Amino acid sequence: MAAEELIDLARYPVFALDSARGREVIGAAREERARRGMAVLPGFLRADALEGLCHECESLAKLGHFSEVRGTPYIEAPPADLPDDHPRRTLQRTALTAVAYDLFPADSALRALYESDVLLELVRVLLERERLFRYADPFGALNLASMSAGDELHWHYDQTDFVVSLAIQSSESGGDFECVPLVRKDGDENYDLVRQVLRGDGGDSVATIPMTPGTLMVFEGRRSIHRVSPVQGARPRYVALLAYDTKPGTDSSPLLKRVRYGRLPGE
Repeated sequence: MAAEELIDLARYPVFALDSARGREVIGAAREERARRGMAVLPGFLRADALEGLCHECESLAKLGHFSEVRGTPYIEAPPADLPDDHPRRTLQRTALTAVAYDLFPADSALRALYESDVLLELVRVLLERERLFRYADPFGALNLASMSAGDELHWHYDQTDFVVSLAIQSSESGGDFECVPLVRKDGDENYDLVRQVLRGDGGDSVATIPMTPGTLMVFEGRRSIHRVSPVQGARPRYVALLAYDTKPGTDSSPLLKRVRYGRLPGE
């Protein structure tokens, strides 16, 4: 299936971004991104395309690699010279199944979306970047995160400038994308609030971002701590992650590949 057949073109005119409707969509998304560090586009995928995408994800998930790790919000080794309750020393659990790019078949609808120049241009315009390139990572350029009952993603900041995701299927309960928008500022890590969030006392500072099936989200997560709450119920949560960068040739480290996908290229 061609990428344009999956997108709700009436709502999101990706082939006419300079039209009145296109400028309206882009303007609203950019405003939200500036205000909250994210642009959320609900209903980006056609409702009648979701059933086929769910079937694709169900087949792909069987090929994925399950990993369970503990990490800090800063995705780095905990400094030994800080108190045990410091956010940089607080370890939390992540558990999920990841399907690498090289496992997506040639006729994959998700692959068609990722490899679409039209979607690449939409993301570039939303982010107001001069140029964007797809990742060179043979595993992480496109991947599917499949989360079943008990899986979760711990509170963390992203190490990349932005992440693009497509929500395909929600869990029966739990599996919420929770975020404290723009909590981190230049010269101010806001450790007191981060500590409260890690303890479950974030209160009104924690926002639950609706990620209903069909939603496209462009998220600048370096400054916004976020997590996926524990998944509950029999229905898995499926989210596709599409990786782009402002420079060509971007790849992930061998360590990340080994942990997330359980192998290295050629294995």
